[in-house]
Amino acid sequence: MAPPDHYATLGVSRTADTATITKAFRKLARKSHPDLNRDKHASARFKAVAEAYAVLKNPEKRAAYDHPPEPEPARAQHRQRHATVDDSDLADLLAAFTRGTRTGNTGGHATPQPGRSHEHTVPLSLRDAHKGTTLRVNVPDPTGAPGSRSLDVTIPPGTAHGQTLRLRGQGEPGHNGGPPGDIYLHMALEPDPVFSVHGQDLFMDLTLAPWQAVLGADVEVPTLDGPVLLTVPPGSRAGRKLRLRGRGLAHGPGARGDLYALARIDVPASPSAEEQALYRSLAEAASARLVTPAT
Repeated sequence: MAPPDHYATLGVSRTADTATITKAFRKLARKSHPDLNRDKHASARFKAVAEAYAVLKNPEKRAAYDHPPEPEPARAQHRQRHATVDDSDLADLLAAFTRGTRTGNTGGHATPQPGRSHEHTVPLSLRDAHKGTTLRVNVPDPTGAPGSRSLDVTIPPGTAHGQTLRLRGQGEPGHNGGPPGDIYLHMALEPDPVFSVHGQDLFMDLTLAPWQAVLGADVEVPTLDGPVLLTVPPGSRAGRKLRLRGRGLAHGPGARGDLYALARIDVPASPSAEEQALYRSLAEAASARLVTPAT
């Protein structure tokens, strides 16, 4: 069987240089690649183009093809018919394939490519995360133009730190009929001046006067839904954890964490003379109570 005419396969003359051969190969590879061409003969044509290029781009293979040894024509033809594509050839094949899918120069059968997605971190106050809100977020222009655009994003009640909101189709447009990308917004709770967050529970410091801790009291404390009254039991020591059920963060329909108020005893730094006298009386009474009667 006569060897294939690689020059005719690529459509170049026998005196064509490597640059001309490579250009012809890339053009034909885009047209005949089976992933980009639905013709049932595309695979065979692509294989022939790749084989021709593998031979003609390599000076040694091309010389052997142009001038096969006379004593061994059958073996030379066998080698020519079974030329393989090495790693560098494969890189060129992939480059041709990529160019075809990006430029759409494939006879109308380019592979759809999805648009690029973007990620952003959105700072969120504790109260907005708890109650929900609408924020205006600046994101890149989907066309790639300089500057940004603004989107009004609805933050649902009970949004947690680290939660991701997906804005479908708001990323960069797709190519060759592919879908647009998305935008992913990662929620980051800002530090709150009053509350610290542990899961869905909130913690706060509750400052008590000594007599409130000793005698008990009803004190007003802040919550995310407004101030409420908290009953401090008599004899509350510093560090006692007072619990307000259902006053923490929202999480899910109707679910709430708890609020914990940690008692802190506030001692006056500069007591008045009258206060000093009262504290001395208290100290004397306490000392007398602690004295053990003589037996």
